[in-house]
Amino acid sequence: MRGGGGRPVPEALDAEPVGGGPVDRPRGGRRPRARRGGGRPRRHRRGRGRRRRRRDPVVSGRRHPDLLIQVDGEPLVDPGWPDEYLFDTSTAENRRRLAAIVGPWIEGCRESGYDGVEIDNLDAFLRSEGATTASDNLALAEEYARIAHDAGLAIAQKNTPDLSAELRAAGYDFAVAESCREFDECAAYTEVYATVLDIEYTDELGAGGFDDSCADPARPSSMILRDPELVTPEDAAYRYASCGR
Repeated sequence: MRGGGGRPVPEALDAEPVGGGPVDRPRGGRRPRARRGGGRPRRHRRGRGRRRRRRDPVVSGRRHPDLLIQVDGEPLVDPGWPDEYLFDTSTAENRRRLAAIVGPWIEGCRESGYDGVEIDNLDAFLRSEGATTASDNLALAEEYARIAHDAGLAIAQKNTPDLSAELRAAGYDFAVAESCREFDECAAYTEVYATVLDIEYTDELGAGGFDDSCADPARPSSMILRDPELVTPEDAAYRYASCGR
């Protein structure tokens, strides 16, 4: 399967399955997701996770303070992630400037030999205290898709099942989901995308539930099981399994 940019859409997640798309900020472990319907994130974890190129959010905030959501004169911090600020996507000019920042990161992935990127935090409007909307983020997401396709890359949405249809219409080629079996969200992706790469976790679905999920013909096209902190293989807490292996 190929994405809009003519690049192959990944069919599975191999050894180290979760990775930072160009808009991921440095963190360890998985990112907490908002509940469907707009509630607070399920949980907040900080572990070691994969090594990622660090972009200091304090430095970014100093460079682009007018692109951050401000509450009572202070940048709005993403709840549970004190080193991350939320960008203001509410105006066309802000979206243009944000795309000008993120665009070279996306293009750099193509130059580094990658086939696709994932766009995370598409649901940040749920945590923006009303400063931004789903439509604002979708407008920026569509521009990211254009940039990726122009660079010859496929592009994936990360989580945010409620916006799958809209993101597919905006040009997204596949989905990367976390815990969609655990929270009965997989159909929101599989009804829209031919390729869905799902990561389940040992502290949620567990090994037994993962085996049962692998046997379900309606499961996503690729499913893996990981430890919640996403540690590396030399760590005693490391866990990795995939359907059929």
